[in-house]
Amino acid sequence: MTEHRTRPFSSSQRLPELETPPVMHNPNEAGALLAEFIQQHPRLMILTGAGVSTDSGIPDYRDGDGAWKRKQPVQHKAFMEDFLTRQRYWARSLIGWPVMRNAAPNPSHHYISDLELLNHSSLVVTQNVDRLHQKAGTRAVTDLHGRADEVVCMGCGYRCPRDEVHDRCAELNPGFRKYTAETAPDGDADLDVDFSEFRPVDCPRCAGILKPDVVFFGDYVPKDRVYSALDVLKASDGLLVIGSSLMVYSGFRFCRYASEWKKPIATLNLGRTRAEDLVDLKLNARIGETLKASLDQL
Repeated sequence: MTEHRTRPFSSSQRLPELETPPVMHNPNEAGALLAEFIQQHPRLMILTGAGVSTDSGIPDYRDGDGAWKRKQPVQHKAFMEDFLTRQRYWARSLIGWPVMRNAAPNPSHHYISDLELLNHSSLVVTQNVDRLHQKAGTRAVTDLHGRADEVVCMGCGYRCPRDEVHDRCAELNPGFRKYTAETAPDGDADLDVDFSEFRPVDCPRCAGILKPDVVFFGDYVPKDRVYSALDVLKASDGLLVIGSSLMVYSGFRFCRYASEWKKPIATLNLGRTRAEDLVDLKLNARIGETLKASLDQL
């Protein structure tokens, strides 16, 4: 097994300032360029990010320059060590989780599934935790940062559907049902109230800490998950990044390895990415329209 570099899921990177904004591509032009890239490199590993799910009503973290749109999300260390952080997280998820749970795949998810049906996708590695690729019918998917629809005990490994914990939190905290707020990424919400009376749910087996089965910022993506995806990348003809600024290393690493292994890289994203100096084809265009235009030419 090749030894690969590991780093915690980091939130600290920023792109350098630009004097002029990047040029935006017309979706038909971008689709033609992407179709040519796929024809030249027909078996791709696809890496997706939050930009694929925004049309499903799930907010993303960053703007087109890689800057934060809102306060940074919960950190793993704070969630595990600070009871108030857990109170705040689970209280806000009473608003945010139903938005993610009820979200439906948008055309971009279906177009990516179509690429798999055409044998152009060897694996979709998604940084999203919404499971919308699977709902759209894609079979080969790696949830790099886990899945938000399941909860795991950090003590004994007990596992259950997220809805069970959500419903129990609502029962224990009826006073929090009245709140509304703007939803945030990954089942969070921009709610700022007194959380000191909120009662989180503990593990029913050992009374341990329950946490969504996702990789919070400051935590590590499981090594076997990374290694398996890198093995697929090494056997693929190239890498296609869709809807990700690649600002965190957990996603950016795949561009680093693709570059080291002389694999061609294409990015399709609204705005810049951290991999600008590594990619062979940079498409700053609307994702769904570009994918449709590309599929029409394959």
